[in-house]
Amino acid sequence: MKTLTPNEIVSLVLSLGLMLIIARLVGELFRKFNMPLVVGELVAGVLLGPSLFGNYYPQLSQFIFNTEGNAAYAINGITSISVIMLLFVAGMEVDLSLIRQQGKTALKTSFVGLIVPLLLGYLAAFYFYPLFGEAPADNLHRVVFSLFIGTAMAVSALPVIARTLMDLGLFRTKIGMIIIAAAMFDDVIGWLMFSVILGMLNSTSHSYGFLVTFGLTTLYAVGMLTVGRFIINKSLPWAKKNFSWPGGFLSISFGLAFLGAAFTEAIHIHAIFGAFIVGIAFGDSVHLTEKTREIVNQFVNNIFAPLFFVSIGFTLNFVEHFNLQISVLVLVLAVVCKLLGAGLGAKWGGLTNKESLAVGFGMNARGAMEIILAILALQVGLIKEELFVAIVIMAVVTSIMAGPALQLLLKNQLTEPTQKPEEDNEVYTS
Repeated sequence: MKTLTPNEIVSLVLSLGLMLIIARLVGELFRKFNMPLVVGELVAGVLLGPSLFGNYYPQLSQFIFNTEGNAAYAINGITSISVIMLLFVAGMEVDLSLIRQQGKTALKTSFVGLIVPLLLGYLAAFYFYPLFGEAPADNLHRVVFSLFIGTAMAVSALPVIARTLMDLGLFRTKIGMIIIAAAMFDDVIGWLMFSVILGMLNSTSHSYGFLVTFGLTTLYAVGMLTVGRFIINKSLPWAKKNFSWPGGFLSISFGLAFLGAAFTEAIHIHAIFGAFIVGIAFGDSVHLTEKTREIVNQFVNNIFAPLFFVSIGFTLNFVEHFNLQISVLVLVLAVVCKLLGAGLGAKWGGLTNKESLAVGFGMNARGAMEIILAILALQVGLIKEELFVAIVIMAVVTSIMAGPALQLLLKNQLTEPTQKPEEDNEVYTS
């Protein structure tokens, strides 16, 4: 078995330590300007990566952030695990009962808010392929690329949306619940679609056909959200009684998330989807207290998530690969698609014009989920560097837009920010 040399260990722990510290410092700076923490983490990656630090101090950068050899593979493995854990936590935010409670309005909002961006994004990418910086390609690649753009236009960022609504005191209002329920449904369908897209892209490299892959994916998702969810819900009280808590929950939940990720990766659907579905199954349990949920969120969002988002800045030179035309095109297309789709859906569901527009802006926040889509698409060669940079810029800008737009449109409904739940009597003995 290969082991890291002393110099590689120094490089690994030095880079991880600096990534976490700089991410927190820059993130807190951006949060003072009412921007999401993830924006600062992305900027930290750009500062530390080849765009700035690596460009001006290449030798020092190579010493600290070794991009070659075993240390680089170790960091890549850590960031891969980080994104799996991040999607597990995102899945825990999905409340299936909430989708049912909001009834027709949320269903219409989510349906139109998914279909319209998907169709407009697909048509724009298919018929104006060169405008996205793509060279002529075979029909399969063009179709898969267009499906990716459509999916990217349709998916929202549930964690960013929830945090924005809580900060504004809108989370438990009717509009807030409609936005959350619609975003939950769209994210589940969107991630399923993206996983299938990756399967289509890799369909020639393995023995599984598309229909087999899709069937296994559907069977896994349905099974985990029915039988799996039932077993988890029934087992948690026993586990809580017999295991140290919340240490036991962390071990069991992340263990199952990794197993789910391994299964979906084995059937050539990306590992993140397996973890996302397991997260939904755990998050929907009535026996999962808010304190335990918060510990899981803190554990992932303050350690592993920053490592992943900072690592994005090391992917490429953002200054060198910035393309104004593509960036403006992607941003305008994303905003128009989501405002039109979600806004029309909310209007169809009976909301006023102003409320419908607010729902559109609320669901327009893309944030972390969009960036994860982009990084995975870049890794498999589905998109080029200029489009990747454009999608990251779009995700950041739409996340920043959401809060001020909701404040302006719903100023009469703003309340005190949602407080953290009161502490329960749960005993922590990990």
